[in-house]
Amino acid sequence: MDNLSYTFFCFLSLFFCLLFLVYRIIDQRRHQCCYILDYQCYKPVDGRKLSTEFCGEVMKRTKNLGLNEFKFLLKAIVSSGLGEETYAPWMVIHGREDNPTYEDGILEMEEFFFDSIEKVLSKTGISAKDIDVLVLNVSMLSPSPSLVSRIINHYKMRDDIKTYNLTGMGCSASLISINVVQSIFKTRKNVNALVVTSESLTPNWYTGNNRSMILANCLFRSGGCAVLLTNKVALKDKAVFKLKCLVRTHHGGKDEAYGSCIQTEDEAGRVGFHLGKNLPMAATKAMIDNLKVLSPKILPISELIRFSVVSFLHKMKKSTSKGVARPMINFKSGVNHFCIHTGGKAVIDGIGQSLGLGDHDLEPARMTLHRFGNTSASSLWYVLGYMEAKKRFKKGDRVFMISFGAGFKCNSCLWEVLRDLKDGNCWQECNIDNYPPKTLVNPFMEKYGWIQNEDISTFKIPE
Repeated sequence: MDNLSYTFFCFLSLFFCLLFLVYRIIDQRRHQCCYILDYQCYKPVDGRKLSTEFCGEVMKRTKNLGLNEFKFLLKAIVSSGLGEETYAPWMVIHGREDNPTYEDGILEMEEFFFDSIEKVLSKTGISAKDIDVLVLNVSMLSPSPSLVSRIINHYKMRDDIKTYNLTGMGCSASLISINVVQSIFKTRKNVNALVVTSESLTPNWYTGNNRSMILANCLFRSGGCAVLLTNKVALKDKAVFKLKCLVRTHHGGKDEAYGSCIQTEDEAGRVGFHLGKNLPMAATKAMIDNLKVLSPKILPISELIRFSVVSFLHKMKKSTSKGVARPMINFKSGVNHFCIHTGGKAVIDGIGQSLGLGDHDLEPARMTLHRFGNTSASSLWYVLGYMEAKKRFKKGDRVFMISFGAGFKCNSCLWEVLRDLKDGNCWQECNIDNYPPKTLVNPFMEKYGWIQNEDISTFKIPE
């Protein structure tokens, strides 16, 4: 072989090696994408609804409450943003908050598991045997065998399924579960993953009189969601959402943030969930740090440049004059829809003000809080379902999710809508045309407002 032929052969070999390398990189990236095939939120039976009438009965039979606690609860419930149709565990419906059984907690979870998982598998045509990865997050119930094992046993899933049972992660656990799946997708091809997200209220209903712990009973309600994800390129056309990016922020190293939202005991040894007065500040700081990382990933460069220039001018003006309004970044320049955690009315309003959102943007979160309450980690998916039921999603739209949780954590992500959506999920059965209702005024004040005029020295709990 002469020198020219040898050189050509070497060049050709190098070219094909480079071509193969490029192909491998492109192919690997194609299989690293994270798609949602479908999701199914849980709608409990009507017998578990908490109306104003029933909530009043629950308050009256809680022996540790006095007049001051009744007044506090009245104010909290009226301003909570919850409506008449949220759901409680069976042990509350049956009047056994003081002594729930182990089986009560399992029943609450299994009713959700076998309803939502069955429906999402049916909607997608995926068999339980086709699930390669199962990730479950339920923060405050950890039996043995695990909840994940109960699901595997019920559906007789494969022996080689990879499972992750997350506990203690709080309201932001849903996106943590998604992040676990996303990481697996980066190392394995052709994987189907099932994320199951919920919270068990049964063993965590507080029966004491500590105000910071009573508040949790006013906000948290039963719910859950099953989400089916894949990185299979062959299933891309069946997917409804594609994950663009996800950012997690954890302020557990800061004592104030760590203690702002924590499970603990009161003076009498009763376990409950403490929501501290510094919680809004902890949430704000975590959100700011989270958005600093997320914003450059989801917003157009023109908006980032505009905000940088305006911020610089603001600093210059601030040094010479007082009372100058702080500039705000325009998230609507890169986001079409906002899926906000339903932590409470104040949480939704605070995020809306921080992001410069209007009533239309906040309506899905407000209506989810009104209809289902704070269902912890699964609440984001009820908000998503509301927007789908209202037929807001069009192909190419971008959906921003943000959630907060004990620790203290703030997690957020961005989804791309892959096709027009109008299924409505569990909202189909809620007559979506009735939302938003004409008024969100809670009837508690009308029915129990007389408590405000009671004298503590003569007050007796009504029979």
